[in-house]
Amino acid sequence: MKKIITISREFGAGGGEIGRRVAQALNYDYYDKELILKAAKESNIDLESLSKWDEKVPMNFGFAQSLFDFYNKPLNEKLFKAQYQVIKAVGEKGNCVIVGRNANTILKEYDRALHVFVHAESYWRLKRMAAKMPEATEAKISEQIRAIDKMRRKYCTYYTNTEFGVADYYDISFNTSKLGIDACVKIICDLAKSDDLDLE
Repeated sequence: MKKIITISREFGAGGGEIGRRVAQALNYDYYDKELILKAAKESNIDLESLSKWDEKVPMNFGFAQSLFDFYNKPLNEKLFKAQYQVIKAVGEKGNCVIVGRNANTILKEYDRALHVFVHAESYWRLKRMAAKMPEATEAKISEQIRAIDKMRRKYCTYYTNTEFGVADYYDISFNTSKLGIDACVKIICDLAKSDDLDLE
């Protein structure tokens, strides 16, 4: 039976690395930002504009917004709709790992899906990202961590009406600062391989 693994993550907690390693170990397809690119290409959206819209919400989020102006939606509204369709298609195919993009909510009705949330203590994320971004100051990295987490929470709420990181929307949660990335990869792979686990 084909399976789906979605990984939502705090910035710097290692969710992307875990996703890539799990996909490699299980020989599953791996998807992250390439979903954005595919969705954009299929919807004739300007690829150069993607970086400023990816996982962001409209500037007027929180204020009155017409839900009926279908011909003048912000770029990210169009992009989310296109991305939604791509994620659905990927889910139908199965045997995949999808990182981010609110895939856990989009695919919540799919059988044989394991929805994972990856988080970590702030100090651990700061140390990890500092190693990846040696040219940046700790203050700048810390600011970026807070900003991206906030952006992801708003994006999640705006598009899915759920709460980012809340246990109700995931099957299992990992604190990488306590468990380490290796252990998280192993546990997820073991769960995916287990015939005793009912991923329905």
